[in-house]
Amino acid sequence: MNHAANGEPVIETEHLSRHFGSLVAVRDVSMTVKRGEVFGVLGPNGAGKSTTIRMLCGILDPSGGKGTVVGFDIAKQAERIKENIGYMTQRFSLYEDLSVFDNLYFFAGIYGIARSKRKARVDYVLERTGLTGRKNQLAGTLSGGWKQRVALASATIHEPPLLFLDEPTAGVDPVSRREFWDQIHRIASEGTTVLLTTHYMDEAERCHRLAFIFRGELLDTGTPAQVVERRNLRVGELWAERATDAAHALRAHPEVDEVAHYGHVLRVATRRGTNPRDVVLQTLTPLGIATSDYRESRVTVEDAFVSMVREDLRIQQEKPGGAA
Repeated sequence: MNHAANGEPVIETEHLSRHFGSLVAVRDVSMTVKRGEVFGVLGPNGAGKSTTIRMLCGILDPSGGKGTVVGFDIAKQAERIKENIGYMTQRFSLYEDLSVFDNLYFFAGIYGIARSKRKARVDYVLERTGLTGRKNQLAGTLSGGWKQRVALASATIHEPPLLFLDEPTAGVDPVSRREFWDQIHRIASEGTTVLLTTHYMDEAERCHRLAFIFRGELLDTGTPAQVVERRNLRVGELWAERATDAAHALRAHPEVDEVAHYGHVLRVATRRGTNPRDVVLQTLTPLGIATSDYRESRVTVEDAFVSMVREDLRIQQEKPGGAA
């Protein structure tokens, strides 16, 4: 159960939008993030995730709508917001010719920690993040996973109530990603709110709540379970001979949402709670395509997101003047 479900709002937006000339990067985004949540903003590259975060951080002015972050108005009090947040991106710049300790000491100063308290704070953070043994190592010689750990320590050294992470695990190996997520949940359990963007759908399962953005629009918001349940999908996996022909035939069925190949194994997602096995038998038996080893599979957040995106594209294509 989400321990933050009844927390006070840390982020509130109403109809937030951002235009770059004639390009609408974000349109009509309304959402609430509560204290202590790990809140994921998900979507493909170019969906508007980073633009949304930059507005919430006070880096970009919104073109329309309104919002508050840690109690301050996005449009009018951007500098106050910046003082009360941590911000880390995949391009977070460490000073590679400085040691881990010196990097943390520098950022402690940037974030306004008094000189008399900086060393103690840095030593504490080094201990908490498992970096003590590397404190004298030059940041430029660290692996990607260790650099990420130093970047996270730098972004949280002033104990901000809200932490923004923009694509934080891009290009990081799977083991480091898992360790990073353990740190994120530890930070959240201590009361810090975490808002992150990602296009890795497996990471969505680790968030308390999610917002799905596509083409700058908010498609859905909720817990991973709520988002999956609302799509009303079912998924079956099976072995099929002539798998390519089988997949082509299944995709033509009106109740099939998605078919994915895993060698000779097909993963079939169906809409409106339709039984995938019935669809498979109805479609492939007349074609003489043999199947075996059928089993029902768990519907994932990725299944839900792909379904939402495909539906949105269908709606756009059906509009007058829509894409062909």
